[in-house]
Amino acid sequence: MRKIVLAAAVATSALGLAACGETADAVSEGTDAMVEGADSAVNAAGEAVEGAADATTEAAGDAVDATTEAAGDATDAVEGAADATVEAAGDAGASVAELAEDAAAQAEAMVEGE
Repeated sequence: MRKIVLAAAVATSALGLAACGETADAVSEGTDAMVEGADSAVNAAGEAVEGAADATTEAAGDAVDATTEAAGDATDAVEGAADATVEAAGDAGASVAELAEDAAAQAEAMVEGE
């Protein structure tokens, strides 16, 4: 009877060890799956950050180009306004000179007519 009890104890221990081995394998597989999931998440996050950085760089470049173009347009507009102002001032100066000559001629005519 002792041999039977001893054999039963050994068999129970063997079954317990086998169950522990299967549990350890399942835990190991679960851990591997979690590590793979974490790696995938890290890779996806890295790609998202790279994409955002590329988009930001491109947007900044576009903004610089637009600003440069706007500055060039503004410079052209200011130069055009300055040219128009100089031309208008020249025309006004010529008109004033003509008026002064006319006034001088009228004054001279009045003096001679007296």
